[in-house]
Amino acid sequence: MWKEFKEFIMRGNILDLAIAVVIGASFNAIVTSLVENIITPLIGVMAGGIDFTNEFVWEVGNESVLFGSFIQSVIDFLIIAFSIFMALKVINKYILRKKEEVAEDPAPELDTKEELLKEIRDLLKKENT
Repeated sequence: MWKEFKEFIMRGNILDLAIAVVIGASFNAIVTSLVENIITPLIGVMAGGIDFTNEFVWEVGNESVLFGSFIQSVIDFLIIAFSIFMALKVINKYILRKKEEVAEDPAPELDTKEELLKEIRDLLKKENT
C-alpha cells in the first residue's frame, strides 16, 4: 500500500498540481493586496469618495443588512478575476510563443536519392494528367 501511495504522489501531474496550489495561494495574496491597497482606493477616489461598505446599510430592528459590503465583495471579485484573466492571458501568450519557436524546426534536408525520387514522382504525375 505504501508503494502505491508513493507512486501516486510521485506522478508528474500530482506534483504539478501541488506546485500550482502553492503558487496560486501566493498569487492570491499579491492580487488581494493589489485590490485592497491600490485599485479599490482608486475606484473610491474616482467615484467621489464613496465607501460601499458604509453607504448602503439597511437597519432592520437590531440587525443590519450590509448591501454595501456585498457590493464591495462583488467588485473585489470582479477585479481579482480580471487580474487573474490578464495574467493568464500573458502567460499563455508566452507559452504559445515558445511552442511556436519549438515547432518551427527546419525540415530535414533530403539526400540526393530522395530528391531524385521526388522528381521522378512529380514527372510521373505530370504525364498521367
